[in-house]
Amino acid sequence: MTGKSGFVGQNLSKHLESKGFDLTFVGRKKEENQICWSEIENDNLKSDVFIHLAGKAHDLKKVSSPQEYYEVNLGLTKKIFNSFLNSEAKLFIFLSSVKAVADEVFGELTEECEPNPQTHYGKSKLMAEEYIMKNPPSDGKRVIILRPCMIHGPFNKGNLNLLFNLVSKKIPWPLGAYENKRSFCNIENLNFAICELIVQKTISSGIYNLADDDAISTNEIINLIGEINGSRSQIWKIDPTLISFFSRIGDFFRLPLNSESLKKLTENYIVSNRKLKFAIGKPFPITAHAGLIQTLKSFN
Repeated sequence: MTGKSGFVGQNLSKHLESKGFDLTFVGRKKEENQICWSEIENDNLKSDVFIHLAGKAHDLKKVSSPQEYYEVNLGLTKKIFNSFLNSEAKLFIFLSSVKAVADEVFGELTEECEPNPQTHYGKSKLMAEEYIMKNPPSDGKRVIILRPCMIHGPFNKGNLNLLFNLVSKKIPWPLGAYENKRSFCNIENLNFAICELIVQKTISSGIYNLADDDAISTNEIINLIGEINGSRSQIWKIDPTLISFFSRIGDFFRLPLNSESLKKLTENYIVSNRKLKFAIGKPFPITAHAGLIQTLKSFN
């Protein structure tokens, strides 16, 4: 497994170890039970499964150079995948992203949608996918690419945490007029899916979206935060025309509410998980609603 230190890696490694799997890690430094990046091509890895989680994530502060995304998300993936091809391992799992396909979703995102990423993050992930798909392994090996949407879970420091802190200060939510729906991916469902992909050896190679069963609106999340805090959230349904006007002012003065942030806060991003659910043949362990409550409660 690569990416042990990340949020997904920490949770997934604990889950797999609890199921009796023996894990070996690949990372930047050579530590106990961990192989260094630079040694992987020369190391005779005797693993049954490769799980490649490591990658360069979105840089919300926008200080990373474009080259960093391609060096890590593409270059490192090539190195790990080539090592898999030269090994006796039978399964390669690559954690890509829905952003390798689309930054905007009209309708529902499925595996058949034509990829058109707009960011260096999405483009580098797509290029890694293409390299894997253009270099199929020999018979008897499986290669699975997972495209998760926004992953969350207890104590994850991300956008949900920022939203929770904002609403907890009893600041009214001014975007209630926007009835958007977004898909999320709870870490328990991700752990379950990867474990099933390992155990069920008849699941075919391919690309699979990874998301909870139901999409949730931002207004629903605001109300859940209020319930968890024991108070009623204030949701203001201000005319979207007026909101758009203020967002353009935000563009000019570089305020937190600008056209870009408004789009991210109010857009629909619904991801279909039907292909993966059909392949696994079992229900996910936690619902979207219950998973969000679990995550939000952890922020207290």
